Amino acid sequence: MATVPCDVPASRRRTLSLGALPLDGGEQLEDLRVSYQTWGRLNAARDNAVLVLHALTGDSHVVGERGPDHPTPGWWPGLVGPGRPVDTDDHFVVAPALLGGCRGTTGPSSKAPDGRPYGSSFPRITVRDQVRAEARLADALGIHQFALVVGGSVGGMRSLEWAVSYPGRVRRCVVLAASAAATADQIAWSVPQCHAIRLDPAFHGGDYYPGPGPRQGLEIARQIAHATYRSAEELGLRFGACAQDGEEPLRGGRYAVQSYLEHHGKKLARRFDANSYLVLTEAMNSHDVGRGRGGVEAALRRITAELTVGVVSSDRLFTPADGRALASSPACRELAVIDSPYGHDAFLIETEQVFGIIARALTGGSAPQPVAPAPAERPAPSTPVLVGPSLW
Repeated sequence: MATVPCDVPASRRRTLSLGALPLDGGEQLEDLRVSYQTWGRLNAARDNAVLVLHALTGDSHVVGERGPDHPTPGWWPGLVGPGRPVDTDDHFVVAPALLGGCRGTTGPSSKAPDGRPYGSSFPRITVRDQVRAEARLADALGIHQFALVVGGSVGGMRSLEWAVSYPGRVRRCVVLAASAAATADQIAWSVPQCHAIRLDPAFHGGDYYPGPGPRQGLEIARQIAHATYRSAEELGLRFGACAQDGEEPLRGGRYAVQSYLEHHGKKLARRFDANSYLVLTEAMNSHDVGRGRGGVEAALRRITAELTVGVVSSDRLFTPADGRALASSPACRELAVIDSPYGHDAFLIETEQVFGIIARALTGGSAPQPVAPAPAERPAPSTPVLVGPSLW
């Protein structure tokens, strides 16, 4: 496969066609296309590359303003750039859009070999398939080993799978707010989300293109999901059981927390494809680094990279216990606790703590001594506070 130039300092989105991709389920994608962005330059030794992996509904736009190709601003602002924790004066950063999504990499809304969108014919994929697609991209860019692979949530699943599947290609690995295998609880939360989409009359079995598709079902799915991304403590402090401003629940009005969830549901439905949400959720449900490798413990022993695991103290979806299980790998150099009331989404919100973890992993620095957090202040519960992004 021909190598393409890798010294592009800009961060515009590019797409490469990478040939056929065999899948874990026995099917094959005939023409894999992967979209990606880069920052910095690949050095002559080709050993300064950093792979940044986004979460469920994110994309390749790690940093930067929104624009024609980017419906949202960068989801980790301040991480990448000159003098930043991942310094582009020293590193070449690659951020691909994941397989099965709707931001340029092959997914259900992409054209199938017959020229029509895949829709319901898009095959089942796994996290391992997504990592194979990313490895194809690395091959095309001439990157044989990454100085660091990092991701949070679904991106953390892929970061871990990279370290297990390609131990010789990853020198350092950071896994944030993720697990070694999907749990029954995580799968259980996804079941009503998928039902909400599939039972929407506009779903049409997944073949709804070029129409808007099951937007109401996707909104409900996101409402369910978003409730798991934040902690009960935070929702209680921010909203309590208070009514939305100017509304009365006993007269058909909404609660403040209801308004907040509806806001996030509508926000996602404006920019994301429902089929992709299903495909990616089901890929996440099948996540298990131990599958076919003798179990999780044996798989974690395959890791040769310096492993850093980050957990969120209040995460009720990917719990601190999930992270401690990952940290049992002999390769683990640090188990870092992100102290936050925000729940799972803290890996996107608590950037000072998260970027510190990433910087230590990249430079080999030691962890700081823990400092007791200041007590949380209660926002006015009748006014929803839209803290931080949610691109999980």
